[in-house]
Amino acid sequence: MRFELFIASRYLRAKRRQAVVGVITAISIVGVAAGVASLIVALAITNGMRRDLQQRLLGSTAHISLMRVAGDGIDHWQALTDRLRHLPHVTAAAPALYGQVLISRGARSGGALIKGILPQQERTVSTLLDSVKEGSAAALAPSSSSGSPSPNAATPPLVIGSDLAQQIGAGIGDTVLVTSPQGELTPFGLVPKYQRFQVTGIFHSGFYDYDSSYALARLADVQHLFGEPNLVSVISFKVDDLYHADSIGREIEQAAGKGFMTTNWMEQNRELFRALRLEQVVTFIVIGLIVCVAALNILIALTMMVMEKTRDIAVLMSYGVRPAQVRRIFLWQGMLISILGTTIGLVIGYGLSWAGGHYRFIHLSAQVYSLDYLPFAPRWEDGVIVTLVSLGVALLATLYPSSSAAKILPAEALRYE
Repeated sequence: MRFELFIASRYLRAKRRQAVVGVITAISIVGVAAGVASLIVALAITNGMRRDLQQRLLGSTAHISLMRVAGDGIDHWQALTDRLRHLPHVTAAAPALYGQVLISRGARSGGALIKGILPQQERTVSTLLDSVKEGSAAALAPSSSSGSPSPNAATPPLVIGSDLAQQIGAGIGDTVLVTSPQGELTPFGLVPKYQRFQVTGIFHSGFYDYDSSYALARLADVQHLFGEPNLVSVISFKVDDLYHADSIGREIEQAAGKGFMTTNWMEQNRELFRALRLEQVVTFIVIGLIVCVAALNILIALTMMVMEKTRDIAVLMSYGVRPAQVRRIFLWQGMLISILGTTIGLVIGYGLSWAGGHYRFIHLSAQVYSLDYLPFAPRWEDGVIVTLVSLGVALLATLYPSSSAAKILPAEALRYE
């Protein structure tokens, strides 16, 4: 062990003539540990929110969506989908028809976005059908993959979100009335068009926006409801690199031809992820102030220790210890306090983060946060950053007391001894 580190560790372990120095030292260690643990937990929460929101968004929606610029729907979509499915970086494609509807059962009703799909193709770009918790989505399988109107007459099947089902009081096997604002023109004016559907499945994605406002039906049935016999509103794509969805989307636009445009998951949710990133930075700064307060305690503790050890420092210097070595003694002493506090904080922070992510004991209101529990996603990179910040702040706090110790004059310190 180096001479300076040996003396510094002995000073920390030695009994204090002034008890207040030992108390401040202990408070410094606890403060550093609390700040580091709080930072690790806070960063794990923000990372978990970002990860879960991104996973659920990407699981429920496609990476890229192709649509008409004029918004009048895509005709001849079968051939276009088959051609674009074979483009580079495109791993899957599926057509869909969207529309706003009112779903009601008795006196209870709720607005929803109904999506007409071809289930076999939809499963390649979305996981909503895999999150059916009650009933089954098997009834959505069409009699043919062409999207022609279903021959089943009275009550075609419908799969709805769990929160929407609770809102309208619908269960498996119940019949609901789906009303489209795109009505039929009659001699009496525009009359809303409606059709009865039977609830055959209820999905729970864990993402409130989808669970409260999404409904899935066969493409042919939705086309019949909206009076669009051979149109889809969007062709959805899944790609092999979701972080390059913008450039791949431009390639899809060029391949589709004039009159088409694409959007991707990053454009649709840019403000959400920007807010999460800003929240992460603000959280780091605010909670990092705890480490700064602990650093002030280190400064006070070392300053008082220099005053307490003035005679010892003078004796060491009279034996030939250089001022630079004295400075390093107190630098090491401050760093030992920071290292001990940081280590304890890392253990506590990662332990709490693991427990929170494993047991999910903190529940949230899905209506407010879009998630029904508080996610934790600790990363080792955050631990490295927090450790460097903690040690750096502690190093700054030791500069003044260590310089003061190095400036002690042995003759002056021992004059009255």
